[in-house]
Formats: sequence, C-alpha cells, structure tokens
Amino acid sequence: MIETLIEKGFAYVMHGSVYFDVSAYNKQYGYGVLSGRNIDELMAGYRDLDGQEEKRNPIDFALWKAATPEHIMQWRSPWGQGFPGWHLECSVMSTKYLGEAFDIHGGGMDLKFPHHECEIAQNVGACGKAPVRYWMHANMLNFNGQKMSKSLGNSILPMEFITGNHPLLDKAYSPMALRFLFLQSHYSSELDINIKGLQDAEKGWKRLMDSRENSQALQATGTQEGELDASIRHWCADCKTQMDDDFNTAKTIAS
Repeated sequence: MIETLIEKGFAYVMHGSVYFDVSAYNKQYGYGVLSGRNIDELMAGYRDLDGQEEKRNPIDFALWKAATPEHIMQWRSPWGQGFPGWHLECSVMSTKYLGEAFDIHGGGMDLKFPHHECEIAQNVGACGKAPVRYWMHANMLNFNGQKMSKSLGNSILPMEFITGNHPLLDKAYSPMALRFLFLQSHYSSELDINIKGLQDAEKGWKRLMDSRENSQALQATGTQEGELDASIRHWCADCKTQMDDDFNTAKTIAS
C-alpha cells in the first residue's frame, strides 16, 4: 500500500521513513471528510514535536518509520529497517480481510481524528474509493461524573458489575440490567454510570419483562381486538423507526 501511495504521488520518502503527503491528497480528494477538520487550521495549530523537521508539512503522518537500533519493532523494507505507522496497519488489515470497501467501522469517539481520518485518506489514496459506508463512534463511559480510568480507581470491568466484586458497587447486577442501562443512552453520547442509575435500570428491565408477560395474558374481543392490533403495530413501527435512525436505542426503549 505504501508503494502504491508513493507511485500515485500521495507519499514521499525521507531518511528511511515514508510520510503521507496530506496537502497533495487534499488537492485531489479533500482531507477531513469525517471530522470536518480544515488543513489550514491544522497547519496553524500544530505542535513542534521531535521528528517533525524531516516532513514537508507538519500535518503529514508516517506510513513507515525508520527504526533506531534499540527500537523493539524492526522489519526490512525497500526504505530500510523500520516499522509501519499505526494508521497504515489498520488500512492494510481492513483491506486485506474486508476488501476495499465494507459496511461498518466502529471505534471510540477519540479515534475519529486523526486515526480514522488518516485511514480514509490512505484507502482513498491507494484504492480510489471510500473504505467505509458507516462510521460508528462510541462515546466515553463515566462513573459518578468522572471518566473511567485505572488511575482514578473507578474503572470497572463487565464481570465486576455482574459479580458485584468492586468497592464502588453496592451489589451485583445482572447482565441484562447492565445492557438495559447502556441502551438508555445513544452510543455516540457519553454515559454516566452511578449506583442510582444501575438500580433504576434493574427496575426498568423488570418492568419491561413484567409487561411482556402481561401482554401475553391479554385477552381482547370484537372491536377491542382491532384497536389492540393497531396499537401494537404502531408501537412496533415506532421502535423500528427509532432503530433505523442510527440505532437510537434510547428512544426505542422510551417507545
């Protein structure tokens, strides 16, 4: 893929490294289609980091990086000993196993830029087509208003929620109660987990299951049957509409 990008004029070799030429790519295809970033603004706001001086432009990114003798990653290449760039690894793997274009690419919201933006540029530059039809970026999980992280001690594993084996939890919660909590927030919005939210989700899941059992026991006759049938069809259509709208599970559960 690197050789193809060089041949097409979207990459250049510099001291054993290969960089993607964002400006050259931008002239032909436009860089920033996913994140809405403008390269003039990016150029103005870049940080002066080590290794930047050998690039044509500070916003160019590495496709192949020359390795120092002590570096743990070492492979032979036409440009010398080195290792592939992080963005390139993903483009090559997805193209190899999923083809030049595939349906869904997931990932965290923090990967939209620069990682996924660079993936798009590499794939379009090499293959001439957009690699992904639907990008789905999940947002962050918080606990009691703080971002989950190991350093804060509030990072809780799924199995710890289920067993209740964590000092911040009051008890164990079933996998379905946990899923019900997650589904009450759209995947692209932040979700704040707290004890009250977990307890409410447990109650909400029980109410939903009770309603399911009660609905199976409902008996209707005559005009009531037609009215009930119409209502159920309306509810089903409403739920489908919400799910068709970017998997809006929050509105689906409300429906």
